[in-house]
Amino acid sequence: MLTLTEIWPPVRLTLALASITTALLLIVGTPIAWWLARSAARWKEAVATVVAMPLVLPPTVLGFYLLIFLGPDGPGGVVARWFGERTLAFSFAGLVFASVIYSLPFVVQPVRNAFEAFGSRPLEAAATLRAGPWDRFWSVAVPLARPGLMTEIGRAHV
Repeated sequence: MLTLTEIWPPVRLTLALASITTALLLIVGTPIAWWLARSAARWKEAVATVVAMPLVLPPTVLGFYLLIFLGPDGPGGVVARWFGERTLAFSFAGLVFASVIYSLPFVVQPVRNAFEAFGSRPLEAAATLRAGPWDRFWSVAVPLARPGLMTEIGRAHV
């Protein structure tokens, strides 16, 4: 029979990974989704395609690319050497990075849809009332997109 001391380490690792990944996804994914929903740049769909790439790559291919990226000769290895480590592959930081990359499309697409759903009229109305860009985002856009954001907060990204 398993004891609590045998069960707790993987449970703690899973909880830490899920909470850190969710927080990072909201911090990174929300601005990307906002930009994709509101930008008129010609290359925004190319950015959306790159963000959605983990959806179309087989998991083994994505894992292979992440191992190369996080390995000692990749960019992740360079970052790891700044902190005195040899590699980010097979570390908790590498696990968090891989989880964020894999889960990013599952955050960006619904949040982008939530931002696009309410259109530009509420933001234009707030601008006529002299609300600045940050005020329009936090006072108008986030409350209107709250259902899409809450869906992402409640979803497990591990």
